[in-house]
Amino acid sequence: MSLAQPMVGVLAFDWISFMNPQQDAWGSFGSGLPWAQLSVLATIIGCFVTHEPKRLPINGMTVLLAIFMVICTTSAIFALGPAYTVNFWYFLFIKSFFFMLIAAGLLTDRRRIHALVWIMAISLGFYGIKGGVFTILTGGNNHVVGAGNSVLGDNNQLAVALLISLPLMNYLRLQSQHHVIRVGLVAAMVLTLFAIVGTYSRGALIALTAVTLFLWWNSKSKFITGIMLAIGLALAIGFMPSQWVARMTTISHYQKSDSAESRITVWREAFGMAMARPLTGVGFRATATPEVIHQFYPSATPRAVHSIWFEVLSQTGFPGFFVWVSMQIMGVINIRRIRRMARGDPSRAWADDLARMAEVSMIAYLVGGSFLSLGYYDMYFTLLIILASVPAVLKAPAKAAMPSRNIAATRTAGAAPAIAWRMRREAR
Repeated sequence: MSLAQPMVGVLAFDWISFMNPQQDAWGSFGSGLPWAQLSVLATIIGCFVTHEPKRLPINGMTVLLAIFMVICTTSAIFALGPAYTVNFWYFLFIKSFFFMLIAAGLLTDRRRIHALVWIMAISLGFYGIKGGVFTILTGGNNHVVGAGNSVLGDNNQLAVALLISLPLMNYLRLQSQHHVIRVGLVAAMVLTLFAIVGTYSRGALIALTAVTLFLWWNSKSKFITGIMLAIGLALAIGFMPSQWVARMTTISHYQKSDSAESRITVWREAFGMAMARPLTGVGFRATATPEVIHQFYPSATPRAVHSIWFEVLSQTGFPGFFVWVSMQIMGVINIRRIRRMARGDPSRAWADDLARMAEVSMIAYLVGGSFLSLGYYDMYFTLLIILASVPAVLKAPAKAAMPSRNIAATRTAGAAPAIAWRMRREAR
């Protein structure tokens, strides 16, 4: 299907990348084949043989994304770590980000954008629903995790990913015309909330608090919204056992927590490494690679950075960090632009809903990611690409109508002499 309709390839690739369904399959056929690479190949061939756009849409986000890819490539070339480690993580990064540019060229209408958001919600909603049911059935006594051998395998990263997907589910609920779908999405959101709490992630709890406060502050009825949010959080948190409460209360005593202290230590080390190599950084997975971190801190314990900010800064240097931050700023600019374009137009209400919910997803990522190594999380950056595509989609109907009117006017003007001659002949 991707050969005839490349957008199908985008949906297939993103489903495989976001959900990692092959990790839950049995045998080498299910989990061993390069499903993502096959989707990329089929989609690229389809783009060439069909009438899809052949040029990359030039906007602030695609330009920044391309620049960031160049910077990360340079960083990988001059990385200090072993080639097999750097190349493995670089390939995962460049494959995902390159395909985002392909997706940007194919997101040409509302229907395609809506389909991609559905894929994002389904991919994470699978783990949200399953994790929520698991949390309820076990009384919250076990940790919720995602697909092994993937970014979702870590309970903390799964929690933030679920939190990013939660507002997208709400967007789909707002847009759905079928009552059953709306009810199903509400149920999925409630179970996903239980799954987030069931991950036992303290960073996710901080992000959940930030998202809740943001939703309350931007709601039209703060009193009713506040009551609903408070009830929802109280039910989810009150359901959890005492060991969950004990773990969460360590947030207020982070000075005495070994986990928090180790994070602060690795942040200092990551910043020091960035200062030592400010232009190119030290490469992918530097703080977790003994051969690299021991060049700067001989007695340091190799570990993940556990912060999107220090991760990008240490691995790509200050140029990459500034471009990465600029992408976040561009995402906010696109949200404001979409809301301004959609204001007062009922036919564009979908775009306003998407922008509002995407803003919540951004807060979930930026707050929750401050304690996790998710600096290159593909689903989040795909959301930024979607936001960059919406303004062009909103402009498209007006642009499409203009040429047709001009063509009609030209044809009429060209036919005028013949019509006049025919009228004179009939009169004679």
